[in-house]
Amino acid sequence: MKKDLHPKLVTCTVTCACGNSFETKSVDSELRIDICNECHPFFTGSERMVDTAGRIEKFKKRYAKN
Repeated sequence: MKKDLHPKLVTCTVTCACGNSFETKSVDSELRIDICNECHPFFTGSERMVDTAGRIEKFKKRYAKN
């Protein structure tokens, strides 16, 4: 087997654009990300359904019978 084939894992500080930061393991010592679990709409509960031309109502009406 080859020696020194895999990169070394170091403690990495991940910083989000919203200001949240946490530590994990990575080959880089620092990562900057745009969105994290603290500011993503799916995790914060501020997710909205965008209704275009009544498609959601049409779907609900079609499958309400079943």
